[in-house]
Amino acid sequence: MDAVLFKKLVTTMPLGKKLPDAHYLHQDGLAEIDKQLSSFIIAVSNALKIPLDDWQVIKLSKAEFKLSLLSYPTFFTEAYPALTQSVTVDLSKLEHRITQYLSSDNPPILHRKETMLPSSHASYDEFEAITQEGENAGLYAKSRMIGFKQSWEKIIQQHGYELVDGRLFRSSSFASENDDSSNIDRHKTALVRHDLSSPMKHLAKQSYLNGDYSVFDYGCGRGDDLRELQAHGLEALGWDPNFCPDADKVESDIVNIGFVINVIEDAIERTEAIRGAWHLSRKLLVVSAMLANDSFISQFTPYKDGVITSRNTFQKYYAQAELKGYIERTLDENAIAVAPGIYYIFRDKIEEQRFLAKRHQRHHQWHQITTPTPTSEEQARLLFTQHQTLLTAFWDRCLELGRLPVDDEFAESANITMHFGNAKKAFKLLIQVQGESAELEFKQAIALRREDLLVYFALSQFEQHKGYSRLPDEQKRDIKIFFDTYKVAINEAKVLLFAIADTQLIEQACIDAHDNKLPASKLNNGHSLEFHKKYLSYLPALLRVYVGAAVQLYGELDEIDLVKIHITSGKVSFMGYDNFDTSPLPTLRERIKVKMWQLDVDFFDYVEVDKRPVLMDKHCYLQVKDPCYQKQLIFEQKLQNMLIKETDELANLSLQYIEFILKKFNKIIVNLTIKSGKVQKS
Repeated sequence: MDAVLFKKLVTTMPLGKKLPDAHYLHQDGLAEIDKQLSSFIIAVSNALKIPLDDWQVIKLSKAEFKLSLLSYPTFFTEAYPALTQSVTVDLSKLEHRITQYLSSDNPPILHRKETMLPSSHASYDEFEAITQEGENAGLYAKSRMIGFKQSWEKIIQQHGYELVDGRLFRSSSFASENDDSSNIDRHKTALVRHDLSSPMKHLAKQSYLNGDYSVFDYGCGRGDDLRELQAHGLEALGWDPNFCPDADKVESDIVNIGFVINVIEDAIERTEAIRGAWHLSRKLLVVSAMLANDSFISQFTPYKDGVITSRNTFQKYYAQAELKGYIERTLDENAIAVAPGIYYIFRDKIEEQRFLAKRHQRHHQWHQITTPTPTSEEQARLLFTQHQTLLTAFWDRCLELGRLPVDDEFAESANITMHFGNAKKAFKLLIQVQGESAELEFKQAIALRREDLLVYFALSQFEQHKGYSRLPDEQKRDIKIFFDTYKVAINEAKVLLFAIADTQLIEQACIDAHDNKLPASKLNNGHSLEFHKKYLSYLPALLRVYVGAAVQLYGELDEIDLVKIHITSGKVSFMGYDNFDTSPLPTLRERIKVKMWQLDVDFFDYVEVDKRPVLMDKHCYLQVKDPCYQKQLIFEQKLQNMLIKETDELANLSLQYIEFILKKFNKIIVNLTIKSGKVQKS
């Protein structure tokens, strides 16, 4: 085995945890790789007189003739096993180094174990669920030091979780007011949180914590959320059977029952809790629960329809679709997914429609491009000049709605009536003074608004049917003006929705979006279209529905930067990068693949910060007129010219590897400063 063959066999491995500079594989996967490579690994182990029982994971370098034999004796028994020994072998120098971690109180921690095993392995599904649970809990969002035990445990605690029997337990609690028979220690599930819980963060994002709504936390635990909300001046109260048993249960605009139903072992009591929370809500109920699959929880002691942990706490885990079904059966109401394990149920159906419509409405930033032109009607021109500020605001509102606003849709309606008689006369004056360009601008606004409504009605087909009478008044006006009847609107929306299954239409729409609509994008012919999420509103209606359907399954795109539309496979990927806006070489933090045909979501997290794949073509996602575009392009061209001398694979390079290559080129003419992105002569 020489270095050339070694590199070829490692880079073409069909299995393993693939990082930019190395592949990791468990011994149980050796039978799945090339026999020459697996035999060589065993031969190296034998040559160093290291028994196979003394190591479980092999690390194979992609850039160098090196490998490491890693000892994780608790690989199959702990969710995040610790490294006890590493034997690194430099095959080019015929040297090896042994590093012991057994006595360390902060050893490296192993994540994503399923990637190191064949998919047919008995533990594969269990390990995959462990990884997904951590991702859903947001533990990898700020993962600078998650590779070590102490920092990993600190991150778990800061997110309001605790590891019990290898599983994450949320700071939720609930107990019956008349519970005299249960031996379950429910109070032990309530942990101290250091920031707002996930459901509360989503409420804040949707502007429901702006002070206009009262909030009640049903099962508030130790009251961490309440203290934060009250500190911001919100009307926020809560009740908890263990920590606030004497508090009153009061009606409020918004009621949150967050990670409570997980810990109620009695199914009837669980149903009563969620119904009790529902009856307290005037506008909105937020229900959240922990997610897991059957294979993942099989390691626990079964109890009723859940499990018992080693701390004698009960946990009932749900799948995303199972949770939605349970809520809807219990309340006979539509449950709207806003994130994995978090659902909104609206008592106020008008507010529900506003929420859904807002989700899919583009927010236009209209720039006044027309000015008064000479006219023979001097009086009209003078009237326009006299009230130009009022008329400009009125015109912007017309463009936003794609129609004339009624009195309650424009704050200055009374002044419009006072000075011009009514909205129609004011609009006529605007067209008369501003001329043909204004007519064209308004026609464009009509087309855009009609398209927004079609996208909204198409995506609303995923939810329970809403009758015309349950729509807000503003939507009824839109339907009358843009579609004439509700039936016409729904029929057109269904045609648009069903069209996302036509791969030829999707491909043509991607080509059109890349060529004519998106300010910046990357088209991989026949495969995918990639672009920044801020350009979602520029997509044609068909692709907006395509991506919107994926969002329905996943939730909001808060931490996402790039979107990839897979043309032929019915998938959409969302990618989140570290420092996308500030670094010329952003590194991939997380990737989510939504498989719409299977109604499934896969989460991929890149745990080791220094080894995260680097975005090598960031300029593709910047507008040409962006002040950083030209500098970014020059930077990438010079960097790639250097890297191509070292490797044929420019994709998935890590920042660590790029810095290593730059150090080797100590006689280069151009020095590239990675952190600042500047190009300067050395």
